Amino acid sequence: MRQQFALRLLSGAAFAAAIMLGGQAIAAAGNEKPATEETQTFDATKVNSFSGAFLAARTADVDHDYPNAITLYRKALELEPANTEIRERLMLSLLMSGDFDGALPFANELKTDEGVERITTIVRGLDDIRNRKFAEAEKLLTYKGSNDLDRITHTLLAAWARVGAGKGKEALTLVRGMKGPAWFKVFTDYHLGAMALVSGDINTARSSLTSAITNDDGVATTPDTFMRAIMALARLEASQGNKQKALDTIAVGDRLISNYAPLKALRQSIEAGDKPDQQVTTATEGAAAVLFSVGGALNRQGAEEMVSLYLHMSHALDPKSADTLILLGGIAEKLEQPKQAIALYEKVPADSPMRRISELQLGLTLAQTGEVDKAREHLKNLIASDPSDLRSYLAYGSVLSDAKDYKAMAENYDKAVAVIGPIARPADWTIFFQQAISYERLKQWDKAEPAFRKSLELNPEQPQVLNYLGYSFVDMNRNLDEGMAMIKKAVDARPDDGYIVDSLGWAYYRLGQFEEAVTELERAVQLRAGDAAINDHLGDAYWRVGRKLEANYQWKRALTMEPEEAEIPKIKEKIENGLPPAEPIKRAETTVTPPATTETQTAMVTPPANPAPATPAAAETPAADAAIAAPKANSYTVNAGDTLWKIANDALGDGDRVMELIRANPSLRRNPNRIFPGQVLDLPGTGN
Repeated sequence: MRQQFALRLLSGAAFAAAIMLGGQAIAAAGNEKPATEETQTFDATKVNSFSGAFLAARTADVDHDYPNAITLYRKALELEPANTEIRERLMLSLLMSGDFDGALPFANELKTDEGVERITTIVRGLDDIRNRKFAEAEKLLTYKGSNDLDRITHTLLAAWARVGAGKGKEALTLVRGMKGPAWFKVFTDYHLGAMALVSGDINTARSSLTSAITNDDGVATTPDTFMRAIMALARLEASQGNKQKALDTIAVGDRLISNYAPLKALRQSIEAGDKPDQQVTTATEGAAAVLFSVGGALNRQGAEEMVSLYLHMSHALDPKSADTLILLGGIAEKLEQPKQAIALYEKVPADSPMRRISELQLGLTLAQTGEVDKAREHLKNLIASDPSDLRSYLAYGSVLSDAKDYKAMAENYDKAVAVIGPIARPADWTIFFQQAISYERLKQWDKAEPAFRKSLELNPEQPQVLNYLGYSFVDMNRNLDEGMAMIKKAVDARPDDGYIVDSLGWAYYRLGQFEEAVTELERAVQLRAGDAAINDHLGDAYWRVGRKLEANYQWKRALTMEPEEAEIPKIKEKIENGLPPAEPIKRAETTVTPPATTETQTAMVTPPANPAPATPAAAETPAADAAIAAPKANSYTVNAGDTLWKIANDALGDGDRVMELIRANPSLRRNPNRIFPGQVLDLPGTGN
C-alpha cells in the first residue's frame, strides 16, 4: 500500500533535507504516470460497493484526478461512514482540488488524528485567521516540536495572527526569537518586512525587506518570495515619496530577472508618479503569503503534490493573488491536467500585471489539449493587443512549430523581426533562430541562412545555433569545414549534451568518416541512452565499419524507444537487409551568405510580387534532417564568466527565465552564485 498520503505531503524532514542538501528529490507519489484528462472516462456513478469505490478512488487519487477521487471517496464513505482513512483521503483530495471550505469539516472531525494532524492544524488555524479569531489561531498554531518545516510555518502563521490582533511588535518579537537553520532567514526577513508594513512600522519594514533582497540565498531558495520582497520594498519607497529609491530597488530585481512583467508594470507605475498598494495588507493575506513562500520554495520536479497543497490553501485565503494562480497552473500542467491549468490561468485578474503571462501560458496549454485553432487565435489576439511583446511571437511560433505549419511560423517571425527593427539586442537571437528554423523547414535556405547567421552575430557562442547551422551545412554538403567547426564548438560548449554530440557523430558519418562517427555516437548513446534517433544513428555507423551484429542490435533497440512514425519502416528495412554500399562523398561548392542586414530583414518580411510556391511543409524529412529539426538543449556547461542570468539569457533566450533554471537545478537553490566552469546544468524546455 502506498505510503500514507498526508505524511508524504507534509514531510518536514523532506523539506529540510531539500533546503540543506541543495534540493535532493522529495518523495513523489509513486512511479505511476498520471492519467491525462482526456483519458479519464471512468463513470463513478456505476460503483456500488465499498471495495470498488475505494480502489477506484485510490486510482483516481494516484492519477491526480481529484474530482473523480472526491466523488468515489464520498461514495465509499456512504457505505462505511466510520472509516477514518476514507475521511483522511477525502479531506486531502478536497484540499488538492482547491475546495478549502469542503475540507474544513473533515479537518475539525480529524483534529485528533495523528496521521493528518499537521494538515488539520494548519487548516483550522487558517480558518480562524480569516474569521478574525486571532487569539484562537495563535493558540492553535503554537508549535513546540523539533521539525523545522512545521516550526517556521506555524510560527509565521501565529505571528500573522498577532498582527491581525493588533499586536505588531509582539509579532515581530515572535519571529525574531525563532531558532532554526540558516535558510529560515530567507523567509523571516520578508515576513518581518510585510508584518511591519501592515503594522505601520516603516523603519523596520525597510530594514527587513532590504535584508531580504540582499541575501545571497534568497533568490536561490525561494525566488518567488524574493521577487515579492523586491516589489514590496519598491512600493514602500514610492509611498514615502522616494521615487528614485523605488526605481533603484526595481533595478536590483532587473539585474536578476530581465523583462519580468510585474516588475516592468510596477516601474511604469512608479515612473508615472503612482504610489501602488502593497500586495499584503491584512493578516489573512499575510497568512496566505506564508504558504506561498513555502510552496514556492518547494516547487521542483517530484514535489508537485506538496506544492499544490500549500498553494491551494494560500489561494483559499488570497484568491486574487496572481502569482499563486500562475504557479498552480504550472503544477497542473506538470501533472498533465491542462484543463485545470487553463481554469487557473483564466482566474488571474484582468488588471494584474501578470495577466499577460497567464494569457501566454493559457494559449500554450490550449494547444496541449488539442485545441490548436483556439490556441492560435488566442495567441494572435495577444500579439495584436501588444505587437511589441516578443514573448507573444515566441509562444505563437511554438504552437505553429508543433503543428508543423512552417509557412505561418515564418510569417510570424518575420513580423517579430520587423518589430525588432534595425538594432537588435543580444537577447533577440532566439527570434532570428526560430525564423531560420521555419525557413529551413520550408526548404528556403536563401532565407534561412541569413537568419541563422544573424542569430549567431547576436550570440556567437550559442550552442543550439552552432549545432543547427553547422549540421545543416554538413547535411547539404556545403561549407563543410565551417560546418564541422561550428558543431565541434557546440560540443565544446556542451560536451555532456547527448543531442549535440549525436550531431557531431552524424556529421562524421555523412562525411564518410565512419570510425570517428562510431566514437562520437557511442558517447552520445551513453549520454542519452533512451533516444531512438541516436541509437539508430549508432546502428548505421556500426554497419559501415563492419560491426553488423552490433548494428542490428542498435536498430532493434531503437524500435523499442518509440521512434518517429516515419522512421519505423526505414529501421525495419535496415534490420532486414542492412544498408546499401556507401556512396563516395563529393564536396559541394562553398558558399558564404552574410548575416541578415536591415535590408535583407525587410526583404524577408515583404513577400515578392510573384512568390514561388514553397515546398510543402508536410514533405517527408530525411532521417538526418529529423535529428536536428528541433534541437533539444537539455543541458548547459558553465563557462568562465557565466552568471545564471547570462545562462538563462543565452541558453533559453530570456534572462527572465532564471527562476526556471534555478528550479531545474536543485543544487543551485542554496546559492545561485556558486557556479563554476565545467559544471553541467539541466535546462528547462526552451519552447523550440
